[in-house]
Amino acid sequence: MSKEFDLSALLAERGAERYELHTRYLNHQLPRMLHTIGFDKVYERAEGAHFWDADGEDHLDMLAGFGVMGLGRHHPVVRQALHDVLDAQLADLTRFDCQPLPGLLAEKLLAHSPHLDRVFFGNSGTEAVETALKFARYATGKPRILYCSHAFHGLTTGALSVNGEKGFRDGFAPLLPDTAIGLGDLDALERELREGDVAGFVVEPIQGKGVHEAPPGFLRAAQELLHRHGALLIADEVQTGLGRTGDFYAYQHEEGVEPDLLCVAKALSGGYVPVGATLGKDWIFKKVYSSMDRVLVHSASFGSNAQAMAAGLAVLSVMENEGTVAHARRIGELLSSRLKELVPRYELLHEIRGRGLMIGIEFGRPSSLGLRSRWTMLQAARKGLFAQMVVVPLLQRHRILTQVSGDHLEVIKLIPPLVIDEADVDRFVTAFTAVMDDAHGGGGLMWDFGKTLVKQAVAQR
Repeated sequence: MSKEFDLSALLAERGAERYELHTRYLNHQLPRMLHTIGFDKVYERAEGAHFWDADGEDHLDMLAGFGVMGLGRHHPVVRQALHDVLDAQLADLTRFDCQPLPGLLAEKLLAHSPHLDRVFFGNSGTEAVETALKFARYATGKPRILYCSHAFHGLTTGALSVNGEKGFRDGFAPLLPDTAIGLGDLDALERELREGDVAGFVVEPIQGKGVHEAPPGFLRAAQELLHRHGALLIADEVQTGLGRTGDFYAYQHEEGVEPDLLCVAKALSGGYVPVGATLGKDWIFKKVYSSMDRVLVHSASFGSNAQAMAAGLAVLSVMENEGTVAHARRIGELLSSRLKELVPRYELLHEIRGRGLMIGIEFGRPSSLGLRSRWTMLQAARKGLFAQMVVVPLLQRHRILTQVSGDHLEVIKLIPPLVIDEADVDRFVTAFTAVMDDAHGGGGLMWDFGKTLVKQAVAQR
């Protein structure tokens, strides 16, 4: 008889090897990067917006797994739903029946976008984008997709084709026919649409990279242009959706915007089971699935699995019952206002922007000679090093996890779990103030660490 698998025993025996195992078998650059910036910690457990390291020290999570942990870690309602669905021993993924959970979750999601009619469930945000790109091209009969400079829509080949960051695209060509325009550039959008080959325009209402919001009126005007030219508006709400920006979806901040296709993922998982969803209009789905011969023309092996559907239903139930969206709006406004009060105080701090609990903190060139010389030194080595200098002491000295919002950007993006409270806001603002005081003091550990980063940046050239 085979020995019964014991996960707890395995982790107790081999858990300490985590960094060595990653170095040997997975992406070997990840542990190297974590060691370089002092993020190579060992975390043992987590709950809500907090987790604890091997020494029992509490850390505040202001990153939420890049937005995955919308309800924080291990929400009891989501945990119970997963226990329940496992205990139910459903006949899942037969592929030739219709289980109730996908229909129930689709119904719940569509209630928040009443102009949309149908849902395709996949396994991730990039898969949701891939679905939208395929559906848009097939429904319109046109090949080209427009996207925005600095956009991020995923890293699979289709989604990579609409990725606005050159570093992600390099070496993976040829990609799909695509063209980038500036966020808010209606003239460029109209110019491309006149070519007559555009299937759709995919856009983040608030870009994750740099936390840049679409200008007021842009999405609605873009929608009108697209429809005039027989093209579709695709809203990527993988990170901004499900309450992150203080409305259920970020596009809802602008009246009259009704995307033809909508992509969600991340927080819908409850932090447990990967899931992505592409919501769309009835005519688009009916065109793609136009006959019984095309019933499987687009599908996913693990799409609509019972565990993911149960997690998604539990997440939406919690959000309704606990007023998560209104809470995110209120706490986000509090955090933004507290941070904006600091801008006149620190010459290195240039702008606070964003909506709800998606906030960008941008740093910029100071005016005083002493700080300006140090800033110039960092910029000459690699843009983005100052923001990294802020991130590191927030973690090492104040036990707060944050990260820069993209490569070569002097912007920290705050996307904490939507369940943070006033005490967490106080903790972050107090810690951030201390770090900025140190930076403007002109000396100390922060600038010493900056010199280390400069040496490493130069060595990697």
